[in-house]
Amino acid sequence: MKRVIIAGALAFASAALTMAPTASATAAAYKNCEYPRVCFYLTDSDWNNSAPSAAYQDVTSSYQTLGTYSRGSNWVLNTRNDDRAYLRYTVNSTGATRYVCLPPGNQIPFSSAYTVTGIRIDTASTC
Repeated sequence: MKRVIIAGALAFASAALTMAPTASATAAAYKNCEYPRVCFYLTDSDWNNSAPSAAYQDVTSSYQTLGTYSRGSNWVLNTRNDDRAYLRYTVNSTGATRYVCLPPGNQIPFSSAYTVTGIRIDTASTC
C-alpha cells in the first residue's frame, strides 16, 4: 500500500521530506544506498528491506527520464552530501507535471496519487 502525501506542490515538498542519516564515503550505506547516489525504491517492501531498485549519481543539466526500475517509485533517497536532486513527477488525477527538490541526506515518499518520472542532480546543496 502506498503512503498518503498532502496534496499540493508546496505542501507536498515540505510535508514529505524527511532526513536520512548523512552518508559519506567512509560511512555505511543507508537503506543500502551507497554514497554518492540517489536511490529509488519501487515499493514499500523494497524500502523496508533496504533494497533499492535503481540509483543515479551523475550531475546533469537536464532531466533524465526514469527507467523501468525507478519510474513510479514509492521512495527516493539522496545520500549525496553536497548535491540536491530535483525530481519530476506527475499528479495522476490531473496529468500535471510538478517538481520537488530533494536536499542532500533526505528521503521522500510518493503516494499512488503521484508518479515520479525524472531526476536532475544539481551541484548546489540547498533547495
